[in-house]
Amino acid sequence: MGPTLPKVGERRAVGNLLYEHPTRIRNGETTYIVGIYGEERPDGIWEGWLEFHPLEKSKPLLRTGQETTQPNRVTIEYWALGLEPVYLEGALARALGRWPNEVDVGPGTD
Repeated sequence: MGPTLPKVGERRAVGNLLYEHPTRIRNGETTYIVGIYGEERPDGIWEGWLEFHPLEKSKPLLRTGQETTQPNRVTIEYWALGLEPVYLEGALARALGRWPNEVDVGPGTD
């Protein structure tokens, strides 16, 4: 069994899981579950980022920097729900420090 992400809306040390994307992303032999996270800043603006949780527990979790800012939770959730697989590929490439052509989109479900 792979990693378990927090439940949607559950607070972690930093951020809230807004959405677990159904698309799995592969890099070489590693497949990742994509969690889209957000956190409200003191000024009320929300920041969003992606985390890539490897199915293989021995591999490290990867995280992007800030990917978006939105005026409220409703708009950041809308952003999270609209992310397409090609965006996830680019985000994983950014998290790895590589170009997107080195990342593959996996099947939608395991």
